[in-house]
Amino acid sequence: MKIHEYQAKSVLAKYGVPVPKGDVADTPERAVAIAKDLGGSVWVVKAQIHAGGRGKGGGVKLARSFDEVAQHAQAIIGMNLVTHQTGPEGKRVKNVLVEAGQDIRRELYFGIVIDRATSSPVIMASSEGGMDIEEVAAENPDAIIKETVDMAVGLMPFQARKIAYRLGLEGKQINRAVSFMQAAYRAFVDSDASLLEVNPLIVDGTGGLTALDAKMTFDDNALYRHKDIQAMRDLDEEEPSEIEASKHDLNFIKLTGTVGCMVNGAGLAMATMDIIKLAGEEPANFLDVGGGATQERVEAAFRLILSDDAVKAVLINIFGGIVRCDMIARGVIEAARNLDLDVPVVVRLEGTNAEEGLRLLNDSGLGLIPVQGLAAAAKRVAEVVKGA
Repeated sequence: MKIHEYQAKSVLAKYGVPVPKGDVADTPERAVAIAKDLGGSVWVVKAQIHAGGRGKGGGVKLARSFDEVAQHAQAIIGMNLVTHQTGPEGKRVKNVLVEAGQDIRRELYFGIVIDRATSSPVIMASSEGGMDIEEVAAENPDAIIKETVDMAVGLMPFQARKIAYRLGLEGKQINRAVSFMQAAYRAFVDSDASLLEVNPLIVDGTGGLTALDAKMTFDDNALYRHKDIQAMRDLDEEEPSEIEASKHDLNFIKLTGTVGCMVNGAGLAMATMDIIKLAGEEPANFLDVGGGATQERVEAAFRLILSDDAVKAVLINIFGGIVRCDMIARGVIEAARNLDLDVPVVVRLEGTNAEEGLRLLNDSGLGLIPVQGLAAAAKRVAEVVKGA
C-alpha cells in the first residue's frame, strides 16, 4: 500500500526523522492560511499524488508571497498531473502540501528496500540526490552506496557512519546523519514498510539533515498490525479494478493489453503472460485466483476481466492441483451465463478433474473454446483476437 508524501513524513516524524514544517490543503484559502501559520518568506506548494516526477510535471511550485501560494494552489488542485510514473492518463490532484522553504546546500539520496536475495533490508544512498535513482544507476552506478542490514541487530552506528563518510559528509554532519539513518530504519522496520525513499535528503546551512521529500510503501499482508497506516489508504489513487479484486482475495494488476488472463498461481500467471506476448499479443492483466480458489471467486475474477473494455479475448489457464478443474469450469460457465459475454474465451485445463472440466465446457453451449496445451492456447487466443 502506498501513501502520500505528507503521510510518509508524519510516519517518519514520529521516529524523530527531521521533516519540514507544513500541512496539507484542499483549497487555495487553506493553503494561504498554512503559509501564514508557518511564517517566513518562501514556501513550497506540492501536489499530493502517488507518483514521482511531480516537479517536472508542474506539480511543485515555489512561492515568495501569499498571493503566489494562492495562485499555485489554485493551479495545482484539480489539475490532471502527468509524470513519467503516472502514464499518459495522469492523476487528478486533490490536495497540496504547503511547506516552509528550506536553506538547501546539498541534495542527497537515501532509501531502504528489501533485498529478496538476502531477505534483508538494504540501505541505498547517493551523493546525487534530487534525481531518479534509476537514472543514477544507469548513468553512474558507482555513485550508489549499498549497505545490507542484519535484521537481528538492526542498522549499526558504524554502518551509518560508513555511509555518511562515503556521502562526503563531515564534522557534526556525521553524527546527525547517523541519527537520521537509524531513526529512518526504525520507522521502516516498525511499520512493516517495503520501501522508504527520501529524495532529496538535504543538508542545510547549519549542517542539519532534513527529509525534503518522502515516499513509503507498506506490506499489505502486515497492515492488520497497523490500523493507523491502513487508515491512510487513498482509494482514489488506486485502480478501481484492483480495489474490487482485493475484496475477493484476488491478486490482480491491470495492464494495457487486449488478452484477459485468469490463472491459478503467480508463477503460472507470469508464464501465461510471457507466452501470450510470444504469440504476438499483449496481456490485459495479471490475475492469480489462488490455489484454493472457489467457484464464487472464479465468477468474480471473470467479471473483473470482462469489465475491461480493452479486452478482446480471454485466456483461462488452470493447472488443477489443490483447485479442481471441474469447479473452475462451473465458475466460468456460471459467470458466462450471468454476463453478456461478447468476447471469445479460450480455456486450457490440466490436472485434477481436467477431463470433467473440459466436458462441462463443451456441453455448456456458450461457445467457450477448450484447448489442450499452453502454447496451443496462446496461439489460439492470439488468433481469435485477430478475428480468425
